Amino acid sequence: MECSWKTVLLLVCASLGIQYTAIRTLRDSLTGPCRGVYHCHSRRHIDSHWRDFCADGWIPIVTPRKHILLFATTRSGSSFTGQLLNQHPDVFYVFEPLYHVQQAFTNYSSRLRRTLDHRVLLGAYRDLLLNLYTCDLRFMENYIRPQPQHHVTNSFFRRSSSHALCSPPVCSGADEPPDETWCPKKCGPLNLTLASLSCLSRGHVALKTVRIPEVRDLQTLTEDPRLDMRIIHLVRDPRAILASRMTAFSDQFRAWKIWNATGRQPRYVDLTQITSTCRDMMASAETGLQRPAWLHGRYLLVRYEDLAFNPKDKATEIYRFVGLEMEDRVRTWITKNTKCNVSSLSEWNYKYSTSRNSKETAESWRLRLSFDIVRAVQILCNDTLALLGYKQVQSAADLRNLSHSLVD
Repeated sequence: MECSWKTVLLLVCASLGIQYTAIRTLRDSLTGPCRGVYHCHSRRHIDSHWRDFCADGWIPIVTPRKHILLFATTRSGSSFTGQLLNQHPDVFYVFEPLYHVQQAFTNYSSRLRRTLDHRVLLGAYRDLLLNLYTCDLRFMENYIRPQPQHHVTNSFFRRSSSHALCSPPVCSGADEPPDETWCPKKCGPLNLTLASLSCLSRGHVALKTVRIPEVRDLQTLTEDPRLDMRIIHLVRDPRAILASRMTAFSDQFRAWKIWNATGRQPRYVDLTQITSTCRDMMASAETGLQRPAWLHGRYLLVRYEDLAFNPKDKATEIYRFVGLEMEDRVRTWITKNTKCNVSSLSEWNYKYSTSRNSKETAESWRLRLSFDIVRAVQILCNDTLALLGYKQVQSAADLRNLSHSLVD
């Protein structure tokens, strides 16, 4: 039965209430005297929320904290790039925390979704990012479904992608280096209080998101004096993005796959998604390259193809930008995860895989997309391709000729 207008109004008010609570919680809890430094004794001890973290005289690490955001779009190589940061032992990394916010809003009625302003969703995204950067993982309980009981949940999205969430003190069953295959089985439900403690014990926090449209939507975070933001803007050839989405999300891209197989464009093929992807990517790159004051020293544009062709050099550049030292374990991970046999690549079998032959994967889309589809994307994304240095092809022969790179 369709919701009444009173129900819709009540749900809207509840959503806005959550965000007000988030702002009030942050205002009350972040009263430390130093930027980027967190002292238990500077907390208001009447705040039971933080008393758990400060019990028994436990004091978190006291160093300037880097707040890193890997800002990307779906199927741009962000899972692989995020793992470069995840390998550092002093980085607390979380894979797609905004997934829970999006799911919470999606579960509302269709009428409520139409009523909610897009700015409300962006506000919820920013609130959650700010709470996570200050290691308040229990704030996620506002969005995780089913709601955690006693701050414990089995529903944390892609927990196994974070070393910190699969290691002590969060995971007592860890007896070997973190691994995605055993983490969900050995670690059990995630205790968000312990996760917050683990976050506080590490020097830096890195988050990955593909759910914020433009980098300009992050301006309030970069200007917040409590944060030392570093934004890594990852881009990829839109033609490669489309090819990867067609494989990873085949049900959503069925019309595109029919077009690719038959050479005939279905009347119902949706061109809006790739068009908006190119528009947002271009707008963000233009903003970053103009170097506004609020992004000065905080923005790095990275092409996935450059990372794939020269992973160690580009990873060194990324680490230098965020102010971290490259460690041997990071270099070892890069070597191990960029030289896989192409026949065993799981990018096309497992949509979050981070193991691949990076050089072959970077332009392998050219062997799988028809020229007609490539030409259509080039028309839709002409300006984006030009801005980011991706060459266009004029024939099927040019498309298949992998000896000539399309990356300028």
